[in-house]
Amino acid sequence: MTPEDPRPRPGVRFVRRLLVGVLLIGLLVVGGTAFRVWQVARVDDRTRADVVIVLGAAQYDGVPSKVLEARLRKARNLFRAGVAEHIVTTGGRQPGDEYTEAEAGANWLADQGVPEDALIGVGVGKDTLGSLRAAAKEITARGWETAVIVTDPWHSLRARTMATDVGLEAWTSPTHSGPIVQTRQTQVRYILYETAALLYYRTTRAQADGLGIGQDVAVDQ
Repeated sequence: MTPEDPRPRPGVRFVRRLLVGVLLIGLLVVGGTAFRVWQVARVDDRTRADVVIVLGAAQYDGVPSKVLEARLRKARNLFRAGVAEHIVTTGGRQPGDEYTEAEAGANWLADQGVPEDALIGVGVGKDTLGSLRAAAKEITARGWETAVIVTDPWHSLRARTMATDVGLEAWTSPTHSGPIVQTRQTQVRYILYETAALLYYRTTRAQADGLGIGQDVAVDQ
């Protein structure tokens, strides 16, 4: 009797190679995206623009959270440095809130000496994409096109991608203070979250919700 050939059949070999190829491509895509999230987070682009956009974060009865305050402080410094003549604060309100995130941000900046006529509050939007859509509508209606986005470092690439998609020419000047960047563990969680959120957005053109990150870290709160 002829011994049975131990080699897999051609069809089986093809399926195995296909699965390995798909796995490798997936790893390359995820790894490449994570690297870009990390890379863009390190870029502080202060090229002059029409406006500085501050992406919203939690506020408590009109008082910015530590995450939002870090963003507002960065926007104030950019304004004082002459990067832009106007600051757009963004973010709506959660149920039961008296203030929108945009109002809390604008009030904080006014208290810090930024002229009120330089502040534009856009209190619409419950997430990054909604806020940027509303901000872009307000900005382009005034004949402006360019924006420096202020947010947390790891959020920069997704925010810039969304801003471009809603019609703005945008670059980022992220914060490097606040709870988002205080610990290595938080930074790793944030990079993983933003990698998943950006891949989801690129696939669906929708905001990524419920990807398993705590509210203390998530930017879209």
